[in-house]
Amino acid sequence: MAPVVAICSPLEDHLVARVQDAFGDRIDLRYRPDLLPAPRYVADHGDPDFVRTAEQERAWRQMLTDAEVTFDFATEGTDGPLQLSPMLRWIQTTSAGVGPSAKRFGLEGQGVIVTTASGIHAGPLAEFVFASLLYWVKEFPRLMDDKRGHRWDRFCAGELRGKTLAVVGPGRIGREVARIGRAFGMTIWMMGRTVGVDAADAVGADRLWERPDLREMLAGADAIVLVVPHTPETVGMIGREEIAVMKPEAMLVNIARGVVIDEQALTEALRDRRIAFAALDVFTEEPLPVASPLWDLPNVLINPHSASTAWEENSRLTDRFIANLGHYLAGEIDQMSPQLDISRGY
Repeated sequence: MAPVVAICSPLEDHLVARVQDAFGDRIDLRYRPDLLPAPRYVADHGDPDFVRTAEQERAWRQMLTDAEVTFDFATEGTDGPLQLSPMLRWIQTTSAGVGPSAKRFGLEGQGVIVTTASGIHAGPLAEFVFASLLYWVKEFPRLMDDKRGHRWDRFCAGELRGKTLAVVGPGRIGREVARIGRAFGMTIWMMGRTVGVDAADAVGADRLWERPDLREMLAGADAIVLVVPHTPETVGMIGREEIAVMKPEAMLVNIARGVVIDEQALTEALRDRRIAFAALDVFTEEPLPVASPLWDLPNVLINPHSASTAWEENSRLTDRFIANLGHYLAGEIDQMSPQLDISRGY
């Protein structure tokens, strides 16, 4: 019997056809877009407010009951992937930061392979980082305000060249941020588990800092980018004390998770101009509450957790799924990549 492969996230018809054409009758491919929320935008992987009718729920459960492989997590009510698919052996996720979800669904120690989207979003996220930094350094808020007022007032702006960029998290995204920062002529600092000249060269950094030296690194940085995964060790790692050591002219970009930073302390520092600017893609509570003071701070750029989403995302995810599915069918489990270490969370 061909293994049942269920697509559990909205995907364009031509991409579903690409998966089917790649494997033909070697897989039993199932996709029911009528049982999934309608995409709100390109590469939308699910509306959290979507609720299936009783009839849809029965059909959804029937589709998944003998699934061996799923594209994205399958859930229904309080039931997670293993409850819906007892024969489940592999999940290809559509996001990189899925460690907490995998633990919440009870996948640890269950022999289920989880491959992630790690790296697929590196390009869009790195572009957001530098769009944000340039937005502030080149004084785009001032330019837009002058344009609205029809004012021709010449001025002198800053530049990224010569500034020190501290990247907290030397993964695929962090390395792409470092690569682009170097092209701008920035000095690149990164925080990682391994230090030394060789390790720094491997990730494209001028210097690697260890976790105990985080505050010293932050104190010397002109721009700070948070890219760490959501793990117990990273929750609250940028607290009030860490924010207090940052330069008054420091720019901070958070593309990690909202829980990584003390949002209240950050809000106060931005309000009091103890740091210059923050570009935030993630927040402690999402959607960001309408009463949050962050909305009204002129030195804050807010992105609704969309910095990683690009028009080509689903195509790239499909390419990865096809490559991993080929390895899976051939029994080449060790070549499926990148595999999540559920115990570590990344």
